[in-house]
Amino acid sequence: MLMKLFQKTGKIALGTRLRLMTARITDDAARIYELYDIEFSPKWFPAFFVLSDDAEKTITGIANEIGHSQPSVSKIIQEMIIAGLVQEKRETPDKRRNVVALTKKGSMISEQIKIQCADVDAAIESIISEARNNLWEAIEEWEFLLDQKSMLKRVQEQKKLRESKNVRIVAYEEQYQKAFRALNEEWISTFFKMEEADYKALDNPKEYILDKGGKIFVALYNNEPVGVCALIKMNDPDYDFELAKMAVSPKIQGKNIGWLLAQAVVDAAKKSGASNLYLESNTTLKAAINLYHKLGFKKIVGRLTPYERCNIQMELNLNDNLRR
Repeated sequence: MLMKLFQKTGKIALGTRLRLMTARITDDAARIYELYDIEFSPKWFPAFFVLSDDAEKTITGIANEIGHSQPSVSKIIQEMIIAGLVQEKRETPDKRRNVVALTKKGSMISEQIKIQCADVDAAIESIISEARNNLWEAIEEWEFLLDQKSMLKRVQEQKKLRESKNVRIVAYEEQYQKAFRALNEEWISTFFKMEEADYKALDNPKEYILDKGGKIFVALYNNEPVGVCALIKMNDPDYDFELAKMAVSPKIQGKNIGWLLAQAVVDAAKKSGASNLYLESNTTLKAAINLYHKLGFKKIVGRLTPYERCNIQMELNLNDNLRR
């Protein structure tokens, strides 16, 4: 029945399947201790093993070594103290440190478990020799990969990717003027205050941006404008264009819209033959700054700005970007 369930669910039931296998192995482990006439709980093994390896250890040290929480280890240690396997060391110089060690009984059990472990190790090797895949090595590899990027992070990325397929990036039309202004005014007013340069661009995008050789892109989600970004032509010897007026509705964030808009602006700058791209921002806007770094923008200093809120300026070398 379980195999049918997993055939239906596929890999999404990975956690359930691993828990069932863990329960199965743990149940066998309890019986294996009985087989060797050892009164021992399988859940004690990691902490007990650490104490078998060292003369004494603090609760915190054990927790760090086996990857358990301190309260969890404290509970296990108390259970082993009751079982007579572990004792607290009260003669330590620092009375505040909760140091524990194996009792004489615990040391004897440790020797018995070593014999048992040799048989268990041989049994596991026999499974590995019969199996097409080495589970132990696979677990190690999966642990490494999940350390690099958690399952949660990976699912978040897939969610963004799926939802971004419902996003369309279109060229600005007059019908989007209200959205262009409202989306920008929303984030500016939330974090800062509207300034004179904002009103110029937002109230007259055609005159201030489009007629001067710039472009505006609009992100539509289910045909509703939810994000905007502009490519503004600069009258500057150092820079061809500025990436500016990026805004995404807070109600719809998390769908890769900022990335799609910024990518559209960068692509448009490249097509125009521009060699570089400039932007101004504020470091309190962490998501935006992370996005710019991801695009390849690098911090620069020393340029004048019309905005009070600007505390970081960045540039993107489009020739380097093309080579990458």
